[in-house]
Amino acid sequence: MTHLDLVKTLHEPNETKIVLVVADGLGGLPLQPGGRTELETANTPHLDQAAREGVCGLSIPVLPGIAPGSGPGHLALFGYDPLEYQIGRGILEALGIGFAIGPNDIAVRGNFCTVDAQGRIIDRRAGRPSTERCVELVNKLRQIRIPGVEIFVEPVREHRFVLVLRGEGLGDEVNDTDPQQEGVPPLRAVGRPGSERTAELVNQFVERAATLLRSEAPTNMITLRGFSRHPKIPTMQEIYGLKPVALAVYPMYKGLARLVGMDVVDGLKSLDDQLAALEQHWGQYDFFFLHYKYTDSTGEDGNFEAKVKAIENLDQAVPRIRALKPDVLIVTGDHSTPSKLRSHSWHPVPTLLVADTCRPDAVSAFGESACLHGGLGLFPAKYLMLLALAHARRLAKFGA
Repeated sequence: MTHLDLVKTLHEPNETKIVLVVADGLGGLPLQPGGRTELETANTPHLDQAAREGVCGLSIPVLPGIAPGSGPGHLALFGYDPLEYQIGRGILEALGIGFAIGPNDIAVRGNFCTVDAQGRIIDRRAGRPSTERCVELVNKLRQIRIPGVEIFVEPVREHRFVLVLRGEGLGDEVNDTDPQQEGVPPLRAVGRPGSERTAELVNQFVERAATLLRSEAPTNMITLRGFSRHPKIPTMQEIYGLKPVALAVYPMYKGLARLVGMDVVDGLKSLDDQLAALEQHWGQYDFFFLHYKYTDSTGEDGNFEAKVKAIENLDQAVPRIRALKPDVLIVTGDHSTPSKLRSHSWHPVPTLLVADTCRPDAVSAFGESACLHGGLGLFPAKYLMLLALAHARRLAKFGA
């Protein structure tokens, strides 16, 4: 029996409400030995007050030493074992923009990138072009036709797009063409047994895309990752008995939410929009997932000061959330994105839980070093939902 099997037998109804605030890539590192992380540097009076009232700890998204993608990181926060439910990035992006995925579809996340005259990647995100520019480029890619397969190319946001291949005999066991580093060319797609045809089609698509984009620098090449089909996964309603809703700006996180059965509020463009939606829908749901992206993108850009500012902006939203009097408020991240590393990392993630059933700990400020000594300890992120349900008094006793 897994922990989700157990929760299905124990969850019970209540009128309590849970708010999960995910500051993407929240965890960080000091720039100098003995210094402070971005979170510890930021002025966060409201998060610090919540830390004094609640209980803190550090969560491990997947396993010690494993740097997770956003998909595994969020699935763990929603209570799913990311090793059991391995979801490709492509399906999340496709669901995020509301693309109707069929049974013969393979979805892939695409990035526009910049390559030099030798074909080496010099910017994996092509300088983060505008979404309008992304739409222009996607319209170019829609010219590509390959016999034997239907091709759909859809814009997402900035440098991101979705590629969907539809046809018989396709598999999703294909490597990413994004090498996840600069100074090297994109990789060729190679398919495992049963997915060879997919890889062949993808390589044809990339070759034609390279020709179409040759004069479009800095957006003069593409990389692909996260080949995936629509998976079978139990919903949060089935597991927890909750009515959940997602308040997210970026499409991928809407896709994650839809995957696990959340309703999604569309049209949100800013944190202020998200807070307004939280207030507007407060009476309709009992679980609220609020995603905040900018702690991650600033970390990936290597901009320590901008990440500090992003954290401070989030802190200013905390009073507005707490004014609604959620029975359980959780603030955490799906993974760490230290500015020092400019990438996702394996470091445990600061986690804060506030409820009137918290056992006090000694933490007086929300930061990595302080959370290490908190009452939640160092714990697997996949158990966070159990703690949320317990503090919301939504779990019955186990056993006689």
